[in-house]
Amino acid sequence: MYINCHSYFSFKYGTIRTSNLLELMQQAGVKSMALTDINSTAASLNFVRLAPRYGVKPILGIDFRNGADQLYVAIARNNEGFRELNDYLSKYLHSREKIPYRAPRFNQALVIYPFEKYTGFNLNDYEYVGVKPKDLPRLVYPPHAIDKEKMLAMPTATFRSSVNTKTGEREVLKRDFNAHRLLRAIANNMLLSRLPRSEEAHPGDFIYPAEELRRLYSNHLYLIENAEKLLSICEIHFDFEGENLNKNLRCFCETPEQDYAMLERLCEEGLYYRYPNPSQKIKQRVKTELDVIKQQGFMSYFLINWKLCKYAREKGYYYVGRGSGANSVVAYLLRITDVDPIELDLYFERFINLYRQNPPDFDIDFSWKDREDITEFIFREFQHGEGGNVALLATYSTFQFRAVVRELGKVLGLPPHEIEYIQKAELRKLDHTQQLVLRYGHYIEGFPSHLSIHAGGILIAERPIHYYTATDLPPKGFPTTHFDMVVAEDIGLYKFDILSQRGLGKIRDSLEVIRRNHPDRPPIDIHDIACFKKDERVKNLLREGKAIGCFYVESPAMRMLLKKLRVDEYLGLVAASSVIRPGVAKSGMMRQYILRFREPERRKEAHPILREIMPDTYGVMVYQEDVIKVAHYFAGLSLAEADVLRRGMSGKYRSREEFQKVRDKYFEKCKEKGHSYELAADVWRQIESFAGYAFAKGHSASYAVESYQSLYLKAHYPLEYMVATMNNGGGFYSVELYAHEAYMHGGDVQPPCVNLSEELCVIYGRSIFIGLGFIGDLDKTTVAAILEERTANGVFMSFDNFLKRVSISLEQVTLLVRIDAFRFTGRSKKELLWEAHFQLSHAKKTRPVKMLFDPKVKRFSIPPLSYDRLEDAFDQIDLLGFPLCNPFDLLQELPAQEVLVSQMERFKNKVVTMVGYLVHIKNTNTSGGKRMQFGTWIDREGHFIDSTHFPPVAARYPFRGKGIYAIEGKIVEEFDFLSLEVISMRKLRYIHDPRVAEEPRHATMGALNPI
Repeated sequence: MYINCHSYFSFKYGTIRTSNLLELMQQAGVKSMALTDINSTAASLNFVRLAPRYGVKPILGIDFRNGADQLYVAIARNNEGFRELNDYLSKYLHSREKIPYRAPRFNQALVIYPFEKYTGFNLNDYEYVGVKPKDLPRLVYPPHAIDKEKMLAMPTATFRSSVNTKTGEREVLKRDFNAHRLLRAIANNMLLSRLPRSEEAHPGDFIYPAEELRRLYSNHLYLIENAEKLLSICEIHFDFEGENLNKNLRCFCETPEQDYAMLERLCEEGLYYRYPNPSQKIKQRVKTELDVIKQQGFMSYFLINWKLCKYAREKGYYYVGRGSGANSVVAYLLRITDVDPIELDLYFERFINLYRQNPPDFDIDFSWKDREDITEFIFREFQHGEGGNVALLATYSTFQFRAVVRELGKVLGLPPHEIEYIQKAELRKLDHTQQLVLRYGHYIEGFPSHLSIHAGGILIAERPIHYYTATDLPPKGFPTTHFDMVVAEDIGLYKFDILSQRGLGKIRDSLEVIRRNHPDRPPIDIHDIACFKKDERVKNLLREGKAIGCFYVESPAMRMLLKKLRVDEYLGLVAASSVIRPGVAKSGMMRQYILRFREPERRKEAHPILREIMPDTYGVMVYQEDVIKVAHYFAGLSLAEADVLRRGMSGKYRSREEFQKVRDKYFEKCKEKGHSYELAADVWRQIESFAGYAFAKGHSASYAVESYQSLYLKAHYPLEYMVATMNNGGGFYSVELYAHEAYMHGGDVQPPCVNLSEELCVIYGRSIFIGLGFIGDLDKTTVAAILEERTANGVFMSFDNFLKRVSISLEQVTLLVRIDAFRFTGRSKKELLWEAHFQLSHAKKTRPVKMLFDPKVKRFSIPPLSYDRLEDAFDQIDLLGFPLCNPFDLLQELPAQEVLVSQMERFKNKVVTMVGYLVHIKNTNTSGGKRMQFGTWIDREGHFIDSTHFPPVAARYPFRGKGIYAIEGKIVEEFDFLSLEVISMRKLRYIHDPRVAEEPRHATMGALNPI
């Protein structure tokens, strides 16, 4: 009898999660209901999946509104009706136009207009008028004559309800209604006190028990009967399990048989490309995989990935195929991945098995510059039939606690400083309003706020996407679903992951920079991984952890791990790529792996079965497929059960019944096999703590391949590689650190120059010029104008010559002068600034005029002006974000006693003072939930310091922003890796800015070394 129900996927309006809504309806004795979220179908499929568990017949519909103004509720009679509604809603979500006040003619959907909006127009056979409880008094003297057959009860379920203990009457649950009002104020970006009633739901829109609802409508029972009749003729069904689960595009060609023949042919073509002399073992593996792929019906999935990778190669795009699909030799033959699963002995069952309903994961990374074209190609290439079967996958942006407290504080009129206080203070120290902010902050935390776009998920369905969901059209211009990847997988729509990363952009751009800077050298075959694995320079970078700028191996944690392991070969790097993941460290198995790696006698400590299952990692679970292996061979679970366990560990299914059943089965099977409970529990703890964060081995191997490519470039062309890294926005660190790394490799890093710089950084020999595009507040149009004029008519001969040739404002030319972009003129910055003001003070912009001869410019006599070379450093900090000198030269004074990184070995286990320029902070929590930190610094000579800040120190000596700190601590060593356990630290002062200091601070007071 409920035909208008809202979950909290009526964004910033509803307050009840889908499962809770069904539970409340079950308790209310409701047998059928329609979920009609406001202009949203985000909860629809999950609602249909969950409803049978609560004994509720699910119906789907949409509450069509302009803002909060309800126009009509439309109910789908069947799946085709749901598609009609999705088509209609999507039209207006895409165009951003207002929805018309009168519904169109639907063939398989019914429309209910709210009684208060009905103006007496003729109702078609599919149209009705809905009467809410608040409308009942008006039925005595209705404003319009309405056929009783066309009227029905339309109580709206937006809130929970409770019975008032004093009056005995049912009323809205105040917490829900208050949260709703706060959400509406946030949605409208206005104070709660100014929120108009028209933006709120009616307080009577709560859930009544079925019997109370009948009593409420007792004088007009025909309204209830008509509502029940309407719901009875509606039926919705989706497959969530069984043979029909896979709803991706079924055929790449016209039939499955043609798909298989094509896949077989492509494997034959790829076999001799990958394996010039394939062994019988390889041929058998290919046949086995093809048989399983055919049996599971995943041919089109492989062929689609092959097609887009082929397109990328034709366009010259670099890509990396990873995910569990990298365990497949078929994927290797199709060139979807460059990881050889035979060489690595990758576990086939992790990639695919007969019990696995969903296709394997192919995460394909492209350069961030190329991904959009790949996405456009997919939308062009794989639309079929009537189209509309391709869409981006959505994700939900949820209210995070700090953010929601900030939003609630704003709508309640609290000033920013008070909001900051609330986030840190104890509840008992807050006043009533402040306590409300905290209370409702905790209540709203986790609510979906709005739809966003999944990082790379694209759906290619057999049927139009609107059969399953309405779509939005974000600024990227591609239709995007209303549901996320979890719901997509539930319904059998498996995403294609088309991701972007800057690492590939760095590799591609490096090759171009190297070609320009070394035109006499032969081109680099960046895919010659076998050669890179043997390269001694690459091995040395790995062993020493000197991989700054290199994909996946440059973070502080990875540098530390590489130095501890002294890894210098491919398989060791593959393992390290997964060992570093948070779950392995959390379980304590990272330390066990390091110990067993370094000390072979410790490998005997592993349980014999685990050592046999995972010999390469000494019985330590390192890879995601180890979960399947351990569950299958150690505990005796079937492959189907083991795969449920693997998926459950990802977090998506952790709360689901199927996962809990497999968990119980694991312990039962361990007991049957004679494993002690203690052993079974310890192994389970390892599985549970790391599986959701670990990589599949093929995934790690894919990362290792890209790491080797970047390591080779760094080892042989460090300056060119750093230029490409800076031009791709950096990596794990900021651009500043890569400029420093270039200096450490002998580079001469120069500020921008109007004659030598491009938009991005360029290198001439060993001289690197920062790009004009890196100057803060310099317009792109100004940069383009400078480069176009220079290309067309040659370099600028003087400052006057520049002003005559480029249209530029005083503000923009001042930025160029301050960054010293005219230093080729030999004139000081202050002199040039005076001249710019003389020539441009009365004009908005220069007006270039082409002349045969340059007319003389009136010169002004400027007295000698003081100059301190450190003024340049402060200008660079303002405009680039960092100085191009050694930052230690900006200090007022250095501590009397200072230990450098090069001296740490002599001071092991001693308390020392080190001075470090802050590079990176990692915040984390101890197992007890206390905050601790790790710091990364560079010392005065440019070498890395790694520091550990345990909770007491982290609380007493917090970081105070970017700068240089004196750090007192104990130098400790673990597995040959030296770090500093911090006891105390203080931030050191820079000199007074010489640009505003009363007395000049001469640069001769300290040597200036560029970094």
